Amino acid sequence: MSDADEGRGDGTRAVRAGLPEPVKHEPTLPGPVFAAHFHLPGDPTGPYTYGRDENPTWTLLERAIGELEAPGEDGVETLVFASGMAAISAVLFSQLRTGDAVVLPSDGYQALPLVRAQLEAFGVEVRTAPTGGDAQLEVLDGARLLWIESPSNPGLDVCDIRRLVDAAHARGALVAVDNTLATPLGQRPLELGADFAVASGTKQLTGHGDILLGYVAGRDREAMTAVRRWRKIVGAIPGPMEAWLAHRSLATLGLRVDRQNATALKVAEALREHPDVTGLRYPGLPGDPSHKVACRQMRRFGCVVSFTLPTRARADRFLDALRLVDDATSFGGVRSTAERRGRWGGDAVPEGFIRLSVGAEDAEDLVADLLRALKESAG
Repeated sequence: MSDADEGRGDGTRAVRAGLPEPVKHEPTLPGPVFAAHFHLPGDPTGPYTYGRDENPTWTLLERAIGELEAPGEDGVETLVFASGMAAISAVLFSQLRTGDAVVLPSDGYQALPLVRAQLEAFGVEVRTAPTGGDAQLEVLDGARLLWIESPSNPGLDVCDIRRLVDAAHARGALVAVDNTLATPLGQRPLELGADFAVASGTKQLTGHGDILLGYVAGRDREAMTAVRRWRKIVGAIPGPMEAWLAHRSLATLGLRVDRQNATALKVAEALREHPDVTGLRYPGLPGDPSHKVACRQMRRFGCVVSFTLPTRARADRFLDALRLVDDATSFGGVRSTAERRGRWGGDAVPEGFIRLSVGAEDAEDLVADLLRALKESAG
């Protein structure tokens, strides 16, 4: 990548990321390549041999994500996967062996307890600690891998990534950071020293709620070779159409992130004043417990706001009363969504806990809808 590319702004980079050199009469972003195999006479050399190993559509998307996660770095490798959990599993199961210890967040993504059970079945010691207060430091000694989720999902706690990375590396441990909530435009874990940046591209990265995707980015060649080998073994690969749609969606990432983040702050400010709302969390809100550390390492604070209503019944009535917010799981889409997170049973949250994903609607309309629903659900 040239020096000029490195100096570009986030929006420009997102629009241009991963595009091939222009060729007359060719599309600026080539369409998806649907191929299980390729012409391959003689010895199997070159990048494209079989569809489970490589695909030209993946290559462009991987290049694009790498340019967003680590602008100006040529040594970063990115691998795309069929889902965020496929990417998470690839790092954990390619790097850990029987007898190793791993540190996971106790307040992380809902599927992590399932991962923990499988790791323990393979003889890996799993330690957990909350994200907030850098509590994972207390259980780090002797670990092979530290897994960070910052901001955490769904509680939105933030840890000092640089501090944890330095402590882990001093103890000989690798560090992976789940960057799903922040996106590369909000936070760059590799710049903070992490060995892996991992994310679900299903969420705000692609932003339309119509693609399942994940990725892993890292600069250590040996570690990434192991991740690639795991992808090959389990076949956790994205379809070409999904990869192409994801790359197409990256062009609007800067626009979406800026709009959604700005509206999320306005929503948090409005909810902060409501007497029935407790436990409000948004890292970009001055006064949030994580605001100071978030400001040191994040450039944007995400589109998710969390808060608690007094009871499960009140939360359900609130969700039913919303008109501009869909009652759905996941987050990061251009249409706002919300859910009572406790319905899944995997998060240590109150029954009335709401995870709200702010979309691209007009802020005034969204705030009005939320406040109206709070009023109507109070009876």
